[in-house]
Amino acid sequence: MIKKIGKKSVAAVFFTSAISANAFAAGSWDYSTLTSSVDFSTISVGVLAVAALLAAVYAGIKGAKIVLAFLR
Repeated sequence: MIKKIGKKSVAAVFFTSAISANAFAAGSWDYSTLTSSVDFSTISVGVLAVAALLAAVYAGIKGAKIVLAFLR
């Protein structure tokens, strides 16, 4: 009894996945016209500049702590 249910459920899952995969492949959306006009180079430069600024602040704080530790 359980083996029959297992075989039927495997067949049902395989059948529905085959249908859904075919449906997704047939009508896929093409976003290339929307994404081709967007330029992310300025955004990446801004993010890298902020990261460099934070790294400089953290290095300055660490350096100040080391100098203050030497003075004690």
